[in-house]
Amino acid sequence: MIMRYSALIAIVLFCSGWASAEPGIEWQFLGAAGPTPPSPVQGAVQSYARKYRPTAIMVVQNGLVVAASGDVSRKVNVRSVRKSFLSALYGLAIDRGQINIDSTLAQLGIDDIAPSLTADEQHATVRQLLMARSGVYHPAAYETSEQKSTRPPRGAHSPGTFWYYNNWDFNALGAIYEKATSSNVFDSFEKLIARPIGMQDFSAHDGTFVGDASSLYRAYVFSMSARDLARFGLLFLNKGRWNDVSVVPSRWTAESTKAYSETDRNDRGYGYLWWTLDAGAWGKDAIFASGYGGQLIVIVPEKHLVAVQVVDLNERQRGIHSATFLDLVRQVMTSID
Repeated sequence: MIMRYSALIAIVLFCSGWASAEPGIEWQFLGAAGPTPPSPVQGAVQSYARKYRPTAIMVVQNGLVVAASGDVSRKVNVRSVRKSFLSALYGLAIDRGQINIDSTLAQLGIDDIAPSLTADEQHATVRQLLMARSGVYHPAAYETSEQKSTRPPRGAHSPGTFWYYNNWDFNALGAIYEKATSSNVFDSFEKLIARPIGMQDFSAHDGTFVGDASSLYRAYVFSMSARDLARFGLLFLNKGRWNDVSVVPSRWTAESTKAYSETDRNDRGYGYLWWTLDAGAWGKDAIFASGYGGQLIVIVPEKHLVAVQVVDLNERQRGIHSATFLDLVRQVMTSID
């Protein structure tokens, strides 16, 4: 059955010209031209969906939807996936000369409420914030209870010396971006990325700033559909190009998705606001964006594969562990050999 399914994909892609193309106004689905045999990928996705009940899943190979479940147009708070969106915007701003990645917080005039940043903390650079290696352990808005409980004490590590998944870094990056570009994060994302790649559901109105009294810097929260997440994933699979037009500089897609740090998860590294996956298990350059509760974009270049999941935590409060969805993607990878 697996060999039969793989052959079917190859025939459909060859005949339709979708082997390296991006979707147009609408996604193209395997079998849209007529009946096809049940696929092991769709079977695996449906079995997973019955067990874990995510809001939606999409699996895309070579720009063609090979499996889906749930309402792929429903917009959900994608939590920390937002950070990978900001990484893409940084690539554009750096390419345009609006941001110097090696500027320090002191040079940029970045401080925070009392207890304000120390001189050592203000030596942290934009690059170190992108890596989550700033050494700034000031309280931050929109932290999880785990982040609050595991945050190192102030002054525990000098800038650049230690990786810690730090909402202060991520929120301050949003403020730095807006000051440098004179543009709202959500407006920028809609204009520079969402529209050029044809996102069907997202607009700047789907973004919300969330702040609190702990810090000057707000979190930038995105609500997005599974099918729009899949477009963003496909953009990075295609090294920042869409219909042969550069949307995000290819050198940035390469630089931002390298592993610069080992993390507290043995099989995962961290780039510039992207997680990286072990090449031995996933193939070269496999990456993912991850948000609390099961929001994921997984990109596996050696399989020409993008897989996404969204989970509405208002309905499924405990969410789904990222490792659970990653296990499904590994199963899908095996099925499309």
